[in-house]
Amino acid sequence: MTLPGDERERRWRLILGADSEARQQGAGAGAGTGAGADNGAESGLGGDDLAIDRALAQLYGGGGASTDRKGGLGSSSPNVARWLGDIRRYFPASIVRVMQQDAIERLNLRQLLLEPELLDAVVPDVHLVATLIALNQAMPTETRDTARRVVDQVVQDVMRRLAAKMRQAVQGSLNRAARNRRPRFNEMDWNRTIRSNLKHYQPAYRTVVPEQRIGYGRRRAALHDLILCIDQSGSMASSVVYASIFGAVLASLPSLSTRLVAFDTSVADLSDLLQDPVDVLFGAQLGGGTDINRALAYCESLIRRPTETILVLI
Repeated sequence: MTLPGDERERRWRLILGADSEARQQGAGAGAGTGAGADNGAESGLGGDDLAIDRALAQLYGGGGASTDRKGGLGSSSPNVARWLGDIRRYFPASIVRVMQQDAIERLNLRQLLLEPELLDAVVPDVHLVATLIALNQAMPTETRDTARRVVDQVVQDVMRRLAAKMRQAVQGSLNRAARNRRPRFNEMDWNRTIRSNLKHYQPAYRTVVPEQRIGYGRRRAALHDLILCIDQSGSMASSVVYASIFGAVLASLPSLSTRLVAFDTSVADLSDLLQDPVDVLFGAQLGGGTDINRALAYCESLIRRPTETILVLI
């Protein structure tokens, strides 16, 4: 589809920002027209377009094509909260998350995330949760409850999308992993029993004689032991979020005995916190190093049934 000229120009103007138009006008008008160039840059836009342009300029503008350009959100919480409200109004949620992450990285807003008022204004996502986990130790008491609420929103959303399918897949696999050659009626695996006895089909009676019966294994307290070993160094922050939720879902299955071990250069056993993935995340101590050998040595000490133990290293 070919866009009309005005719409094409509008989109390019929003993409390139005010600097491109200011430079173009400055080249024609000579020096000393900085203020006029800025007014002219805004004159081509109006209404929501002007607000969108200003929101983008605060984050991405200020230095033309320079790779070290900085935005203009300033250092005060009200300015940032206002900017967060603007981008939530004018952009879809997926774009808001990208812009939030860019603001945290480009404008060093980590310190401002320690303020409850600002946390209430952000759109929760996994990357934001990872940043809050990294700031956990520096977080003031009045901010901690707000941060937990933000983290809990993301955790509940991910669990809602993943938990049912994950439980179904794991339970289906474990319940059918063991076989019983002397099953009770309610333990019969009818499909496998019929397939294995087709050779005993009796045409005269139009039936199969089940010479060999196959059933599902009898349930025990735990069919398998599962050990999740998670690298929680700084670069793995997002993985820690997903792995903690994964571990919490698996811990809810009675057929699994689940342990959660987190490590950087030290090792922390977080198994007692698995009932609440938010507690797991705030119990993580994101560091800078990685000692896999030490972590696996600790996991080895947890293994009691080697043939029925699954170790997952993330």
